[in-house]
Amino acid sequence: MRISVFASGSSGNCALFSSAGTNVLLDAGISARRICSFLAAEGLTVAELDGILITHEHMDHISGLATLIKRHGTRIYAPAKVAGNLIGLIPGIGQYIEKIVPGEPFALGRGAATAFRTMHDTPESVGYRLDTRTGSFGLCTDLGCVTDEVLDCLCGVDAALIEANHDELMLRYGTYPQSLKRRILSEHGHLSNEESGRLAAALAGSGAGTIILGHLSRENNSPAAAFSAVSGALEERRLSAGLFVAPPLGPLSLEADVKFSA
Repeated sequence: MRISVFASGSSGNCALFSSAGTNVLLDAGISARRICSFLAAEGLTVAELDGILITHEHMDHISGLATLIKRHGTRIYAPAKVAGNLIGLIPGIGQYIEKIVPGEPFALGRGAATAFRTMHDTPESVGYRLDTRTGSFGLCTDLGCVTDEVLDCLCGVDAALIEANHDELMLRYGTYPQSLKRRILSEHGHLSNEESGRLAAALAGSGAGTIILGHLSRENNSPAAAFSAVSGALEERRLSAGLFVAPPLGPLSLEADVKFSA
């Protein structure tokens, strides 16, 4: 099972999951040219993707979609409200969208995918779990708190990309306006390093062998601070996992540690 994070942060988000002949793009928040270049480095083309999963319609997650659709006509999967917003934003995209229901698994390539709801400031933000016979992966970024639904769906994954957006003190005493600070700190905002540590511990405790930290704020966090907080949470609970920090502009590519094969 191979995970490639092409970008993760406010400037753009895009990742590739490859396992057992299944290739799935998660979000397309960078240019189509960069996506194609990163795919080529992985030995793939857009035509070889089994689909693109969209978490929500913020531009840092969809900015490359219009060009990808125009040039390649790739299938897109998104929950109904996200799909509706995409149709309003990108002319002609409707014919390529498959509407999915959070909590209901659906076939994708040679595996299955399941969306789960996340608490964020959009009508229907989701994360995803992907399962194949050789491994399972979860993506969970852009959420203000970790709900039981998030934990239930991610339980038992072999690898995950999770949010570690900000150091809370850096954010509180930083230069952002108070309205933006309140939004980020709210239950519909973004996860702090400490909250990410608790999520990482729950995942490691249920078998995750690889955890990638993503969507770090450039102004209110650092790779060292995120790594320290999350690794500390794992050590405190005597848990172990391969821990990585995704660079904002990528790429980070790795073979995930599969502790429990499907």
